[in-house]
Amino acid sequence: MNTQLQCMEERNMLLQKTKPPNFNVLSNAIEFSEPLVTFGQPNNSHPMLPQTTPLSQQSSQHCLPNCSLDNVTYTKLIQYSTKTGSLVHGKLAHAHMVKTCFKPCLFLLNNLLNMYCKRGELDSACNLFDKMPKRNVISYNSLISGYTQVGLFDKAMGVFNEARMAGLKLDKFTYAGALCVCGQTCDIELGKLVHGLIVLSGSGSDVVLTNSLMDMYSKCSRVDHARILFENSDNLDNVSWNSLIASYARIGANEETLRTLVKMHQCGFSLNTYTLGSALKACCKFFDNSELFGKLLHGYTVKLGLDLDVVVGTALLDMYAKTGDLGDAIQIFKVMPYRNVVMYNAMIAGFLQIDTFSYEHANEVFNLLSQMQRLGVKPSTFTFSIILRACKSVEAFEYGKQVHTQVCKYNLQGDEFIGSGLIDFYSSLGLFEDALKCFNLTPRLDIVSWTSMVAGYIQNGETESAFDLFYKLLASRKKPDEFIISSMLGACANLAAARSGEQIQGYAVKAGVGKFTIVQNSQICMYAKSGDIDSANLTFTETENPDVVSWSVMICSKAQHGCAREALELFELMKNCGIAPNHITFLGVLTACSHGGLVEEGLRYFEIMKNDYGMTTNVQHCACAVDLLGRAGRLVDAENFIFNSGFEDNPVMWRALLSACRVYKDTVAAKRVAEKLINLEPQAAASYVLLYNIYNDAGIELPAKKIRELMTDRGVKKEPGLSWIEVGNKVHSFVSGDQSHLMIQLIYARLEEMLGKIKKIGCMVTSGPEIKDRRVVHYHSEKLAVTFGIISLPQSAPVRVMKNLRVCSDCHTTMKLFSEVEKREIILRDPIRFHHFRDGACSCRDYW
Repeated sequence: MNTQLQCMEERNMLLQKTKPPNFNVLSNAIEFSEPLVTFGQPNNSHPMLPQTTPLSQQSSQHCLPNCSLDNVTYTKLIQYSTKTGSLVHGKLAHAHMVKTCFKPCLFLLNNLLNMYCKRGELDSACNLFDKMPKRNVISYNSLISGYTQVGLFDKAMGVFNEARMAGLKLDKFTYAGALCVCGQTCDIELGKLVHGLIVLSGSGSDVVLTNSLMDMYSKCSRVDHARILFENSDNLDNVSWNSLIASYARIGANEETLRTLVKMHQCGFSLNTYTLGSALKACCKFFDNSELFGKLLHGYTVKLGLDLDVVVGTALLDMYAKTGDLGDAIQIFKVMPYRNVVMYNAMIAGFLQIDTFSYEHANEVFNLLSQMQRLGVKPSTFTFSIILRACKSVEAFEYGKQVHTQVCKYNLQGDEFIGSGLIDFYSSLGLFEDALKCFNLTPRLDIVSWTSMVAGYIQNGETESAFDLFYKLLASRKKPDEFIISSMLGACANLAAARSGEQIQGYAVKAGVGKFTIVQNSQICMYAKSGDIDSANLTFTETENPDVVSWSVMICSKAQHGCAREALELFELMKNCGIAPNHITFLGVLTACSHGGLVEEGLRYFEIMKNDYGMTTNVQHCACAVDLLGRAGRLVDAENFIFNSGFEDNPVMWRALLSACRVYKDTVAAKRVAEKLINLEPQAAASYVLLYNIYNDAGIELPAKKIRELMTDRGVKKEPGLSWIEVGNKVHSFVSGDQSHLMIQLIYARLEEMLGKIKKIGCMVTSGPEIKDRRVVHYHSEKLAVTFGIISLPQSAPVRVMKNLRVCSDCHTTMKLFSEVEKREIILRDPIRFHHFRDGACSCRDYW
């Protein structure tokens, strides 16, 4: 708030007494080139004295004249220091008042208080305020503004209450300061109380307070209240219209933003840079005719001559970048005569909007950073954060380290925004120690920093460390937000730890973030990956505003559980709801067709993705197409598809074809495909094992033996099988032939009993023409885990087991028989899909 405007009459009376002082003369009285006082030691010789070094200790060549200046001269000096931001000059003038025992008037003291507040010297301001012999409402307004400026909102409201208790008549600036605090803290209840005080004071019709109230309500997400004020006010100005337009833009009511803009123009109000900036922000989103509105506004800015204004130019650049017209954004950037850091940030962020962000785009981003530094534009914290995102996207580790160096050069390493970016960057590269150092060195850890560190652990499989850090966050009494809750649910999904996931979900509901779409999306994924597709489906139906992620996660979940038809029905329903599918959605659709044996439907959707939606297929989509062709027995077509796909050097494609060769027992094609696959991944054990199983199933022992020898010669070791099951609040893990579990003897006894039941009904399980060591096969990890689940869980509860490797043929057949003889539902998850065993049958229909 401008204290000069609040006391115009007093200022004019003082300034009429004399002409404006000659600053050359003043500079002779106070030497600006070198500070005369330091604010390090207390001096109680004057009630207005800041902490100074006694002037008697200064060098004689710096001594000021002993005569005092007058109030007007001192006021001019203080105002000049405030305007130029030269705090040291203002302190020199203050020190001169103290030395000469000058008694300043209230107007001068208020200007001095205003200077300290505006420069963030709140300790000096508070000290001065406490020792002022007399205060008026302007004094309180300055201190409220100062505390608000540095984020000390509780102290600002404390000063507001002091002003009320002092019996002063509060003015519109006092109330506006209190409303600003309510808006910044989103305290709607306190804001309503201040609103009530304004009405009682009779100032409710003042346009300044109307605008402040509208701003407060909109920041508290109550735009409806702001609209009521707007419609019932008789005194509206440009600020009122701009405030309402900005409110709608802030909450994403884009069409209402533009309607209000049209009404403003029709009412004869001129559109300025801030009006156009908010309207262009609304055009960044996709809605009916949004692109047309954006171009119309662009034309209007040219007509008004505002297209070269840096605020409007930045908004135009941002609009074109976010709507996919990066070329137009670049042209706007090039023609701008003046570019500030905000415009550079918008241009850099525009490149990161590209779906296929590449090294070429990253180089453009890095060149922009170099350009702005050459031109003397100081990068902001946001600049470095988006540059770090670019480094992360293309794994430019060396350049990222250089950016970190620049952060230290500008002394920004303590900023929590930068700290989060550095944590995210190092975590994405698996450099936990460096990420943890950045985390520990960030002095003010906000929730984003905690979320970045937790997400980094989860992305790199350090789930236990993620949980430890999450518990530390709770112990620190910081409130987790929806993003960290989503990350923790993702960790539970990776572990298939449904019990832990339910606890996180319960906390989310208690914390008031359970209804956020991002949380519910992670909750769907957690239940689905834990084998509980019914709970996942229930969460999806309870999601109030499902987005493309919600639909995609549910479709992928149905596909993984073998519910192919349901997945395709969801996809059609999604289109009918007006939600445009993305790459992940189509991956789920193709996976559903693959797992459900819907070959023709899958190939049709593959073509729809390319032709109707114009999407570029990636290796996962093409691998699904190979799997579809292989499922139909069209192995030659599948091989030709690989060569024509552009991904012939990607092992994922050949592994899908090799799986099809196993199903159709085509050892000739399997040998050719396996050789290609082993050349691409010589150290990947899965390729050797798959080919070994193909030969073994076909009864060809010599080639199978050679595969084992080749693995030994090359030092390729098969990853040990690990299965786990959650019972109660604990995860129990098993390996083949495990002897470590506390109940292992009981587990083996019950397993032998169930195997005996299978034999009694005349079923004999084999995994090849001959099993030399049947005990090893019988004691595979998934059989031990399932047996433990049957022992520990009630009869009505399904047995959910997770495994790190694909289930073998023997175990797959055994699980079907266990589900029949024990009358239990068994759900087994391997890296490829879920197998639901019921009544002697599997949901995969023996194709996996």
